[in-house]
Amino acid sequence: MSTYHAPLQEMTFVLNELAGLAQVASLPGFEEASPDTVNAILEEAAKFATNVLDPLNSPGDREGATRLPDGSVKTPAGFKDAYQQFIQNGWNGLTKNPEYGGQGLPQLVATPVEEMWHSANMAFDLCPLLTQGAIEALELCATPEQKATFLPKMVDGTWTGTMNLTEPQAGSDLAAVRTRAVPQGDGTYKLYGQKIFITYGEHDYTENIIHMVLARTPNAPEGVKGISLFIVPKYLVNADGSLGARNDVQCVSLEHKLGIHASPTAVLAYGDQGGAVGYLIGAENRGLEYMFIMMNLARFSVGVEGVGISERAYQRAVAYARDRVQGKPIGLDKGSGTIIEHPDIRRMLMTMRAYTEAMRAVAYVTAAAMDNARRHSDSDARKRHQVFVDLMIPIVKGWSTEIAQEVTYLGVQVHGGMGFIEETGAAQHYRDARIITIYEGTTGIQANDLIGRKTARDGGATARAVSDDIDKVAARLASHREPELRSIGVRLAAATAALQGTIDWLVPEYGKNVRVAHAAAVPYLKLWGLLVGGWQLGRGALIASERLSAGEGDGDFLRAKITTARFYAEALLPQAEALAQSITEGSDAALALTADQF
Repeated sequence: MSTYHAPLQEMTFVLNELAGLAQVASLPGFEEASPDTVNAILEEAAKFATNVLDPLNSPGDREGATRLPDGSVKTPAGFKDAYQQFIQNGWNGLTKNPEYGGQGLPQLVATPVEEMWHSANMAFDLCPLLTQGAIEALELCATPEQKATFLPKMVDGTWTGTMNLTEPQAGSDLAAVRTRAVPQGDGTYKLYGQKIFITYGEHDYTENIIHMVLARTPNAPEGVKGISLFIVPKYLVNADGSLGARNDVQCVSLEHKLGIHASPTAVLAYGDQGGAVGYLIGAENRGLEYMFIMMNLARFSVGVEGVGISERAYQRAVAYARDRVQGKPIGLDKGSGTIIEHPDIRRMLMTMRAYTEAMRAVAYVTAAAMDNARRHSDSDARKRHQVFVDLMIPIVKGWSTEIAQEVTYLGVQVHGGMGFIEETGAAQHYRDARIITIYEGTTGIQANDLIGRKTARDGGATARAVSDDIDKVAARLASHREPELRSIGVRLAAATAALQGTIDWLVPEYGKNVRVAHAAAVPYLKLWGLLVGGWQLGRGALIASERLSAGEGDGDFLRAKITTARFYAEALLPQAEALAQSITEGSDAALALTADQF
C-alpha cells in the first residue's frame, strides 16, 4: 500500500507562477499570506494529511459509518480523534473572518490545503467542506445576533454545518420542496418535513450540528420563488451560548452507498415530535439566493475533490507500476522489468499526470480570481474577476469531477487484475470519485448553467473574452524558439478555434432552439475544461522554459513541466475539435427519437 505525499513542489509552482500568490497577498487584508507563512502552512498540512488522514482512509472505508438504535451515528475508528486534531490545529478557520476566530487567509492558500485533505481522505473532509459553505451563508446573510450565536463555534469547528436541500420527491428540482416552516409569533418557526442525502447530517465529531434548511412558509408563492432558508440546530442554543434542549430533528437512516463509506449520508426527519425550531435567515422567499452562496463555494470545493482524488489515484498507480515486475518491456534490450517500462502504462500514467496537473492549475487560478473579486481595491477589477469566477465555477466543478472518473479508472487499469481487488486501494478511489459528478448539482446542471447564464445570457461576450486570452498564450507558444513549445502552441490554437466556433454556433442556437442547445451542454463544458486545462499547462511551460534559460530552479522538475504540457497538447487537446463537431452537428440527433422509441 502506497502512502500519500502532497506534491508540494508542484503546488508551490502553480500557486506562485500561475495563480499569482504574490499579487493575491498584496490585496487588502491578505498581508499575512507571505511566502514563508504559506510554505509553513503547506508543510504542516502535508504532514497532517500523510500522518493522520491517509492512514484512516482505507480502514474507514471498510468499517463505514453506523447508525445506532437511538438515532445517533458512530463514525469509523480514529475519525473523531482526527477531527479534534484538525480543529485544534486551526484548519477549520483558515479563510474565515478573524472577527469570528478565523485566520483570514486567501482562498488561494486554502485550496492546496483542501486538495491535500481530499487526496488523503475525501470522506473525512466532506464534513468541514460543508461547514465552510454554511459559515459563508451566515456571514453574508444572517443577522448580527445569529452571527454572534453560531459563527464563532462553527469557525473554530466546535460545531459543524450542513446543507439541507434534497427531498425524496424533489431531487434537484428545488421548486418541488415541500418542507414546511410555520411562524410561531415569537420570531421562530416550526419546521416539518424530510430531507435526504444530507452529508454528515448526524455524526459524533461535535456536540452540535447547525443545519441550513430550505423550506416554505404558509403563504409562500409556488416554485423556487417561495423557498426560504432556516437555521435549525441539532441542539437549541441558550442566550448565554450554552446548549439547551434537543431540537426535533432526527436521523432516521443512513444511505448505503457505492463509495465514501466513512462519510455518514443521513435521512433527516424534521418535526415528528411537534416541530423543529428554526430561525429565518434574511428575508422570506429568498432562500434559494442565499443557498447558492453555500452552493457556489461547495461546487468549487467539489471540483477540488476531483483534483485531490486524481492525485491520490496517480500516486498509487505510479508506486505500483514501479514495483510490479511483469513481462519484457517492448523495444528495450533487457529481460523482465517493472511495468512502468511498458509503453501503454506510460501512456496511462502520463494521461493521469497531465489531467491532474491541468485540473489543479485551473482550480488554483480560479481561487485567485475569487480572492480578487472580493478584495481588489478597484471596483472594475472586482467585477472583471467575478465574471471570470462565474464562468469557471461550473467548469471547475463539472470538468474536474468528470476527468476524475477517467483518472481513477486508469488507476485501476494500471494495476491490472489487482486493481479490481479492494486491498490495493485503487478501487476505493474509483468508487469514491463516482459521487463527485453528482454532488452539488450533476454535470448536466453545471453544463446547463454554463451555456445559459454564463454564455448565452451576455451573447457570448465573457466566453469570447476568455478564449481571446487563451489565443494570446497560444500565439506566444506557437512562435517560440523551442520546438516543444511551438507544438503546444499549434495544438492550443486549434483547440481555441474549435471553442470559438462552438460559441458562434451556441449563442444563436440558444435563442432559436433551446432544446438543441441544451443537448450540447455537457460536451460544451468538457470542451471548455479541456481547453482551459491546456491554457494553464501552456502558461506553465512558458514559465518553465524561462526559468531553465535563466538557470533557475530544479531543472528536472521544469523539464517535466514542459513535457507534461506537450503530452497534454499533442495527446489530449485534439479531442477539442471532435467535441466541437459533436456540439454543432450531433445535438439535434440526440432529440430525434420519441420517448416511446427508447
